[in-house]
Amino acid sequence: MANSLLTPTAVTRESLRVLHQKLNFVGAITRDYDDSYAKSGAKIGDTLKIRLPNQYTVRSGATLAAQDVTESSVSLRVATQKGVDLNFTSVDLTLSLDNFSKRIIEPAMSVLAANIEADALSMYKGVYQSVWNGGAAATYNKALDARVLLQRSLTPSNNRTMLLDPQAMADVIKDTKTLFQDQASIAKQFKEGMVGRAAGFDWGENTLLPSHLRGASAATTGDSTTFITANQPVSQIAVPLGAGTFKNGDVFTIANVFSAHAETKASTGQLQQFVVTADYAGGAGNLLFAPAVYVSGAKQNVVVSSTSATATLTPAGTASTAVQTGLAFQKGAFAFATADLVMPSGVDFAAREVMDGLSMRIVRAYDINNDQFPCRLDLLYGYQTLRAALAARYHNN
Repeated sequence: MANSLLTPTAVTRESLRVLHQKLNFVGAITRDYDDSYAKSGAKIGDTLKIRLPNQYTVRSGATLAAQDVTESSVSLRVATQKGVDLNFTSVDLTLSLDNFSKRIIEPAMSVLAANIEADALSMYKGVYQSVWNGGAAATYNKALDARVLLQRSLTPSNNRTMLLDPQAMADVIKDTKTLFQDQASIAKQFKEGMVGRAAGFDWGENTLLPSHLRGASAATTGDSTTFITANQPVSQIAVPLGAGTFKNGDVFTIANVFSAHAETKASTGQLQQFVVTADYAGGAGNLLFAPAVYVSGAKQNVVVSSTSATATLTPAGTASTAVQTGLAFQKGAFAFATADLVMPSGVDFAAREVMDGLSMRIVRAYDINNDQFPCRLDLLYGYQTLRAALAARYHNN
């Protein structure tokens, strides 16, 4: 029986199916905003404001103490376009879908998925909660220290993922002598790279998890007196002339600055971790960090037991040393969205399809000069850290 000619819609759907299976980080984070970019007659441009949960203070006693509702948001910008460009012929389209997928689509979607996933994984640099185990192999217990950080942040217990690089995953499995077998969930493990479920996480391995090269700074001092100010929030700290270099993504703590319980605002007894948000060349100046400090009110996130112009600022990890990155996160920590690209006219082959929030366009034209059929597969996407407190980094070697 002769094969049927494959349609552009069939090709696009198959491409999305293959791509979807290869994205185990993007597939595990928030994807609820894609439709916002595809409202006919009501385009929002390339940036979407995402409202964050409101926070409040609790009154003691009978006297009314009304408080204003101050909403906050983060911006998700969909402005990155990536694609794969191919040449295939009408003869290729007479192949069965399985053969066409194996020969042409899977290699193209593999490299596209790798580039999209690597882009999105750069969001680790905005995560301040972290466990540093540099110079040692990954262990199950150390990985679960990241879980402790999520628990302290009151992270929802559903939709949690632990992503490790293959070596770290192998070390964890050897450490626990388990294969993460859970008969109830094996049938659900359809995403490539997912290993199993344990300790409330879906565990997966990802070869694209980046290493982090820490800056050269050793322990230095910072001026924490600016934290006690009416002009909240504070997102920078003055460091002295002798301060070394910091890299975007470096983590540090400040003496006497403790994290506050998200609801009671009482000190947890644990030093608050901060992440550097821009490379710092060293010397005297202002070091930028997140999360921004709130010392009072509904958004209070730290308890400062005492302030000093020379508070000890201690970077995590070893100076000028690279460590491998793992990520423990709840779905709501990060967001990824795609937008519908405009469909061109005057071409012989075109389609746009959406699967699980991924919007892909395929367009093929005819090159009369070379008797070829150039074809392009495109996605327009963006990603953003929504609530860094719902994620934690795990660094090891």
